[in-house]
Amino acid sequence: MINEAQIEETIGSLFRDPDFTAEPAGLYDPLRYMIGIGGKRVRPRLCLTAYSLFKDSFSEEILQPAAALEVFHSFTLIHDDIMDNSDMRRGQPTVCSKWNDNTAILSGDVMCIDSYRRIAKAPVKVLPQVLELFTVTAAQVCEGQQYDMDFEDLKEVPMADYMKMIGLKTAVLLACSAKLGALIAGADERACDYLYKFGYSLGLAFQIADDYLDTFGDSSVFGKKIGGDIINNKKSWLLTRALEKSGEMEKAGAVSYGTSRAALLSAMDMKTASEADRSAKIAKVKGIYTELGVDEDAKYEIIKQHAHAMDYAGMIGLPRTRYEILHRYAEKLLGRTK
Repeated sequence: MINEAQIEETIGSLFRDPDFTAEPAGLYDPLRYMIGIGGKRVRPRLCLTAYSLFKDSFSEEILQPAAALEVFHSFTLIHDDIMDNSDMRRGQPTVCSKWNDNTAILSGDVMCIDSYRRIAKAPVKVLPQVLELFTVTAAQVCEGQQYDMDFEDLKEVPMADYMKMIGLKTAVLLACSAKLGALIAGADERACDYLYKFGYSLGLAFQIADDYLDTFGDSSVFGKKIGGDIINNKKSWLLTRALEKSGEMEKAGAVSYGTSRAALLSAMDMKTASEADRSAKIAKVKGIYTELGVDEDAKYEIIKQHAHAMDYAGMIGLPRTRYEILHRYAEKLLGRTK
């Protein structure tokens, strides 16, 4: 049986030397840099974890497809940072700020291509299913990013639309990671489908946790400045829920001005020209969130989605020791907020 220590060791060796082309350095150095600045590797880790539920040792058949998930995810981050004009990623300069936008675009493109080179090394027997799953997922991630950008022009979005967006932008890649590991391990269709649902629910919880930590987290742990979503009026789960909840309370006649939609919309319009302005806006919006209780609502939603994920894991019919591996993975992923 493969244990977590073996998974951790395999992850480390897989990304210690990711085997990118050497020349031209201007194209491939940003790839090495992006992989080198780290990350939680949650997607390849989930892929290897799912594989370990059905196999007792790792073989070459799973290693490069698992790496493909991280390479593809890193490609999306490079392009996200360009679109968001971000200077920092994981506590380090982004590719677009360290080099320039043109380099970041082209290096991101070749990173996406490299992910397909790796995914194509899946066993021939399941290669058509693997490619179909990966290709559909890649398109869905782009669809989710487009919805996210569309939301920038709206004052608010319905919660159902927000959940659809994070389902596409974040959850489907985790779902793909889980199913991919099971497919390559030779699991049956039923187990693969339940693992996909496990990964999807966990992905929703993961993104809501990320939104929560952007406002209520510790920057030294979170890896970036707190309050970025507030400064940019990003349609996070917290903002979506705050607008929804203040509206519900107004209809019920149970809201004060300080927690009204008008107060929240006014806070969103606060200026952000200076550091003092930004700090004031973060404090104001954060205070409204706390008064409305959306911080606790977010924690509840994270726990709910985590419970859904574990329900799906229970439906696979795994031996208890292997079910516990999935449970520990989920707990570690969401331990920051649960």
